[in-house]
Amino acid sequence: MWRTVAQILGLLVSILGWVFVACTLAMDHWRVAQLGGQGGSSVVTVAWYWSNLWRDCYEDSTAVINCVEFKVLWTVKSHIQTVLGLLLTGLSLGLVGTVLAFFGMECTHIGGDQRTKDKLLITLSAFHLVGCVSDAAGYCLYINRVAAAFLHTKADPSKLSYDIGTPLYLGLVGSLLIFLGCTLNCASTRRVTHPERYPMVRFIRVGDIATGKNSLYGKPLSIKSNCPYNFSPYNTATSSIVIV
Repeated sequence: MWRTVAQILGLLVSILGWVFVACTLAMDHWRVAQLGGQGGSSVVTVAWYWSNLWRDCYEDSTAVINCVEFKVLWTVKSHIQTVLGLLLTGLSLGLVGTVLAFFGMECTHIGGDQRTKDKLLITLSAFHLVGCVSDAAGYCLYINRVAAAFLHTKADPSKLSYDIGTPLYLGLVGSLLIFLGCTLNCASTRRVTHPERYPMVRFIRVGDIATGKNSLYGKPLSIKSNCPYNFSPYNTATSSIVIV
């Protein structure tokens, strides 16, 4: 029962993580820079510059937004192309892993025997894990470029100083959820077995008890038991008598 619960919970957590990652592709404000907003006058002018994976935009205090779309992919900066490639690769692997989950879960009647289902669960966990690493690498690369640009603005105040936006935090949380989900799926393949122990029963002849000698092998009769309970040799021998 616990295996089924762990598999369902792992799949739901992984799907939630992939939803977070997919949402970040369509979200704005991957990086944000603010200009103005200083006091000292009756009119405070504020402007925001923000970017995502598809365009650069400018927004003023009147909520008018002007954007410059990235026309073709190969004209975009190299780190934007790399981030897009990593995120799309991770989503593709996550889709394959989610499809395999319906064949490897115990609550489904497809996928073969239990051994085959366990192999499918390990395979889908590997797909989710590789996709999670791919997505996390993409987010970390973008954060690294934003942090590097922020440090450069300290040396040159004329350049814009960008901050990290909400989609990056959401993507990192989604990657963590994916990792937790694939861990649950992989852990559910482990089986806990408890080997049964049975006492060793010796078969002796009735006459051997009186003579104290094993008539089959010609050796002195020695009655021992591997039973975990505290039985005396007499009781063990008496319960093991077989009339031959």
